Amino acid sequence: MSRRAGGRKIVHMTSLSRRTLTGMGAAAALTLATAGLAAPAAAGPFAGDPTAPDPAAPDPTASDDPAALRAAISDLSHPEATASQLLVERRGTRWYGTAGTADPASGRPVRADDRFRAGSVTKAFVATVVLQLWAEGRVDLDAPITHCLPGLALPSRFDRVKVAHLLQHTSGLPDHRGLPDLGTPEAVLRHRSDHWTAPALVATVTQDRLKFRPGRAQEYRGINYVFLALLIEELAGRPYGEVIASRILRPLGLTGTRIPGDDPRLHGPHVHGFLRMTDGGLRDVTVYDQSAAWGEGELVSTADDLFRFQEALFSGVLLPGRALRKMVTLPAVPMLNGAPARYGMGLQAATVNGTTFWGKTGETYGYRTRVFATRDLSTRFVLSYTPTALNAEEDMINPVVAVLTT
Repeated sequence: MSRRAGGRKIVHMTSLSRRTLTGMGAAAALTLATAGLAAPAAAGPFAGDPTAPDPAAPDPTASDDPAALRAAISDLSHPEATASQLLVERRGTRWYGTAGTADPASGRPVRADDRFRAGSVTKAFVATVVLQLWAEGRVDLDAPITHCLPGLALPSRFDRVKVAHLLQHTSGLPDHRGLPDLGTPEAVLRHRSDHWTAPALVATVTQDRLKFRPGRAQEYRGINYVFLALLIEELAGRPYGEVIASRILRPLGLTGTRIPGDDPRLHGPHVHGFLRMTDGGLRDVTVYDQSAAWGEGELVSTADDLFRFQEALFSGVLLPGRALRKMVTLPAVPMLNGAPARYGMGLQAATVNGTTFWGKTGETYGYRTRVFATRDLSTRFVLSYTPTALNAEEDMINPVVAVLTT
């Protein structure tokens, strides 16, 4: 069922495509492991003390290679993209480079304070707030989500789903039902103004049995974080974006970062995103209603801001040590496909050439973001670029990480 309001279609109980809920702003299938980087075989060297040095960190005498980093982001044909930017710090040496243009119409180059859509990096912010509330004794991670959100009238089978299961993607929530096909760029554009409510998103996964017993396996699902954002609102009594702003954005001075809510536009200096149509033409998809990614993939940010968030998170400014340990501890369960778990609470892990990175990928139509660091912050980076293919198989992160780990 839907209605029109202000020229937009307000969606209540119909559905989105699977890609919209688990790809758009979520990068569900796109992790460092699936991008050609190996996931860690176990919890890795950072499952214990969050302040412990990374034994696999790069040699402090190793020299950075700005030319190689520039080359890694300058090939805008693999994958095809209109712009890229990379902010790197390694052993105290910082490097920033760009390629392409923020706005092809004007030819303006990309800057580190340009806003872009950061997709599922949203989850790291949501998880940080939930763990802050846990550290304050305001939420029990072992509480059933049905008890935490009584107003949703969830099926009784959801009693087994706990807050921790949602944070770790071990909830076993059912697949979404009745989702329209957004498998072509033309279909994506047709749905760019669809507006969703959080209860409508939840309703798409409440019609079937749980896929597996919660806590027995891991499957990355954006809907987990829709529930968590609702939990934040239940506890705080105000929109989750306002809570993130008061607890993270304003204290850190992240002035270029926001949860857009009902606003489909990017304001201030920003990078445009594009999709290549089946006829070969490019269409600007910068203006896009992000409510389909409510709670899990709608963040707008900048390279500078994400760098500062990353530093504050890993240095213990935002979370006490016991909470940070939960973010960087992998559950002792397999992924649904049998591979080792690779998600902690709000972060994901990958080990490349002996170096373990923790962070988050983000993806929405026309934008990709990768924010990763070693636990001791000796090597860290924020990569943002604007792929034009609907489902680009190549990932610019691969050549970047290859430079940083060799």
